[in-house]
Amino acid sequence: MQNFSTLALSAMLVLGSVSAGWAQTLVSGFMAGKGHGSASLSGTTESYTNVYLAPEKIDQVPIFQEVRVNSVNLYATYGLTDKIDAVVSLPFIQSKGRAPGTVINDLSALYSDQGYTNVRQGLQDVTALLKFKAYSREIGSSILDLLGVVSFSTPLSNYQTNTGYGYIIAIGNRATKYSTAGVAHLKTASGVFATAQVGYSLRSGLVPNALIGEAKLGYAGPKTYLEGYASFQESNGGTDISEQGFTGFFPSTRVNYVRLGASGYRPISNGFGLTLGISTYVAGRNIGKSTGYSAGVSYNF
Repeated sequence: MQNFSTLALSAMLVLGSVSAGWAQTLVSGFMAGKGHGSASLSGTTESYTNVYLAPEKIDQVPIFQEVRVNSVNLYATYGLTDKIDAVVSLPFIQSKGRAPGTVINDLSALYSDQGYTNVRQGLQDVTALLKFKAYSREIGSSILDLLGVVSFSTPLSNYQTNTGYGYIIAIGNRATKYSTAGVAHLKTASGVFATAQVGYSLRSGLVPNALIGEAKLGYAGPKTYLEGYASFQESNGGTDISEQGFTGFFPSTRVNYVRLGASGYRPISNGFGLTLGISTYVAGRNIGKSTGYSAGVSYNF
């Protein structure tokens, strides 16, 4: 199966780097192998004009008519052994709200201590994880791998989160996160594969802990990698933006979602490859109904 597993790994290195979050595509079922790995650079742009609140979606974003988030991510992985991979990810994020100039100016004057602005940007959270292959078994011509993942994420810059609706465009929640997950990965001789993972993320401060997971189906052939996925998050606790008693501190909200996506990867030459992807939220709670597009390039060794 070496003919497609190398391609699949290369694809995941880029596809994983387009996500600012850990729970989705930062983790794949493919291993790099001892001494092998990749470095990649990717970009994502997404926007939303509707918001999932509780109990339903509303056709309006507080303060802003539209929110657009652009990100650039550096991502690297390395096979410490044939059964242990190390991964590091670091995104730079720009979050921008579109609103009439008078709205921002009036709010800035009225709430000068809250720092109203329609653009926030900076380095977000650095993430480091270790992935372990714990079990492998042949099932006919297919191989089933069971893996474990541990992850640590923490803010790398002094980006701000504070009380007030102006911080709906904050680039992160400034929480340190400790996460773990179990992964089941089935790969066939034809190149078709299926991956399922579920885990739990502990967050510091007032940010709720969360159950996280993903299911993926794809094909990794000699010259093509395609995948479709569904990921979810279910917060343990937190408040709703529409609830009585919400203080305006967005990191403390109960953020749930279901997100669907698809990606494709194509190797070029000499270890380089390109990828394109699309994803969208189809259900959620206290989150923007965004659709995102991504592209990236990787070098694999």
